Amino acid sequence: MESPTAAQGAARVDSWTWAVRMFKTRSSATAACRAGHVRVNGDRAKSAQPVRVGDEVRVRSNGFDRILIVSRIVSKRVGAAVAVECFVDKTPPPPPREEVALVPMRDRGAGRPTKRERRDIDKLRATQRGEPDDASWLPDDD
Repeated sequence: MESPTAAQGAARVDSWTWAVRMFKTRSSATAACRAGHVRVNGDRAKSAQPVRVGDEVRVRSNGFDRILIVSRIVSKRVGAAVAVECFVDKTPPPPPREEVALVPMRDRGAGRPTKRERRDIDKLRATQRGEPDDASWLPDDD
């Protein structure tokens, strides 16, 4: 016997997000709904909210939103190949990451940096803050 929501072509949002492998466990899907990390058609979703074909589901995970359009209702967990067919991923590509120059690490026990090393470190930090690396910006003493 099917549940009433499955007969109407709907499933619980926590069950559907777990079934299409957005979450590893059903309880983590429920916890995400409770925390407000799941939205259906722009509204915050409770875990028992029904999801139908054509609904937009936003899932916040790992610091960014995944935007999914429901194309098929499943209530039991399916394989990865089938799960991909159950939604259309409308997530925009992530913005490009900025390259950050790493501060060179000193060997442990190497002591304090020499004067030359300290100047190099100061120069590197100044360029990261966007400051000029020389004194050309100072006014002349006329």
